[in-house]
Amino acid sequence: MNDILEKYDYKSDWFVDYIREPENAMRVQNIEEMEEYLKGNHKIKYRSNEKFNGKEFEPRKIVLQYAKTILNFHTSYLLKNGVFLSGNENVVQEFEKVYKQGRFNQVDFDILESLIKHGEAYEYIYQDGSKIKSKVLNPEYSYPVMNRENELQAFIYAYCHDAIDYYTVYYPDVVETFNNKGGQLHKTGEYVNVSGLPVVYRNDMDEPRSDLEDYINIIDDMEDIISKTTDAYYKYLAGIPVSVGQRLKGEGLPSDVVGGGITLDDGGDFFFASNNFDTQGFEADYKQLMNSLLDISHTPAILMGKLDVSNLSEVSISMMYSLSEIKAGINERYLRSGFFDRWQKIRNILALQGITFNDDDFDTLDVVFQTMKPRNHSEIIENMQSLYDMGKISTETILENNPYVKDKQQEMNRLERESNRENDSG
Repeated sequence: MNDILEKYDYKSDWFVDYIREPENAMRVQNIEEMEEYLKGNHKIKYRSNEKFNGKEFEPRKIVLQYAKTILNFHTSYLLKNGVFLSGNENVVQEFEKVYKQGRFNQVDFDILESLIKHGEAYEYIYQDGSKIKSKVLNPEYSYPVMNRENELQAFIYAYCHDAIDYYTVYYPDVVETFNNKGGQLHKTGEYVNVSGLPVVYRNDMDEPRSDLEDYINIIDDMEDIISKTTDAYYKYLAGIPVSVGQRLKGEGLPSDVVGGGITLDDGGDFFFASNNFDTQGFEADYKQLMNSLLDISHTPAILMGKLDVSNLSEVSISMMYSLSEIKAGINERYLRSGFFDRWQKIRNILALQGITFNDDDFDTLDVVFQTMKPRNHSEIIENMQSLYDMGKISTETILENNPYVKDKQQEMNRLERESNRENDSG
């Protein structure tokens, strides 16, 4: 931390200068741009008006929110079934209690969503009475202070509200708050930091990058081609009436009727001249862009309704999700690295409450992810039944992996009550 403070001449308001550094400003700007994109502020919306038949024409500006669909898919694919803690039974029991009281499974959703959208997420663990809770910090207002080895030294959370700047500066042992209400920056509070610095989740410690940056250019082209094609259909396919030869009678075809007739001299002709609409070319271009989007985003075609699965086997369907499994594994790695830091902070707070674990027991703590990949539930249950008959699996492990059981402990309690009732009636 000394090298950071030295850079800013050990000023008490060093954090103000830090957040104004160009790299921090560019990072926050990129976060804001991704948020605007997800709100529907796409490039196609800035398409300028055109002239058609001597009049100004406002072209189509069709927005495709595929990025939001992809983001929701990958978040739910990895975390919809929740995460399961494994390891020493006493350690897991205490941590499961903390997770349930602090709603950590919901917090995990917010963290992964931020990771995919912005390439970074920040979580602060704190104690609220006897409960241990987590707060996901908005990356737009978050400024991690790293040393040259990319180790977190401090953390700044800064935002503006009603023309007043607010700052929260996290140090390993203390948290300080400031604001400039009244025109001058001044300290408003100082608190003991029980859990230490916030947990950092990043897909690249040097330069976090949003997954959306890989999709935006493709989606922009899809929006451009479908908008321009729709315009072309209405503007250039209406047809121009062409009459060849001399009219024999009448004043021409009435403009206010749908039906009617026109009599032409011998050898005359009448037809509508129009451009041909190349449906095959449009379909080929759009399909190629869609396939590229699905491949790059690791999204199965079945998700977008681009594939008929009526005659596919379970193995074939599983193969469709192979790219999604790869992406889930990458996201799992980012989450897991942050979870180890989270667990250490929870352990420290539990120790203050009198709940302690030795290092060997605590080091067994791990996390198991269960993705949404389609599975044959009957086959899973049959396999577990075979293992149970062989004496190679416990009832508790069966409940953990049972696709029909959402709460292992609750189901264990129910089984125990049923067993007691049977014993009493027997």
